[in-house]
Amino acid sequence: MSGEETIRLRLEQDTPYGFRVHFQGAGIPELMTDEPAPLGEGRGPNPAALLLASVANCLGASLLFALRKFKNAPGPVEVEIEADKTRNEAGRWRIPKARVRILLSDRAESLEHFERTLAQFEQFCLVTQSVRDGVEVDVEVVDAAGARFVPGRAAA
Repeated sequence: MSGEETIRLRLEQDTPYGFRVHFQGAGIPELMTDEPAPLGEGRGPNPAALLLASVANCLGASLLFALRKFKNAPGPVEVEIEADKTRNEAGRWRIPKARVRILLSDRAESLEHFERTLAQFEQFCLVTQSVRDGVEVDVEVVDAAGARFVPGRAAA
């Protein structure tokens, strides 16, 4: 596939459940993440909040991109997202559905090709479409001696 781009992050444990997130090669300041009390100290957003923020941010940016493709100059947008955590059949917490609301500062009729924009903007959202399609995640654990482990398989 042409145009592939690798995204790299490095997380460094800082507290019992908190991590400093380093956005490698991006020149972006680190971000502190943490689980809320009583598990963590709540010193930053937790992974579920980051997931929802990523979906909301991407949808807002994608809508603005799509509007601008049609030579619109939209005003600022606000994006609201909410999701309920529920337990699956195994009793594990999951987020089965998110509800997103994008608030325009413009009236729809003042925007060129608004219906076409609505029909296509979600397809520009890398995060939302990746989550919807399902993201395959390969996991490897490496111990201090360099031994490699893949969950569900014998040591490599």
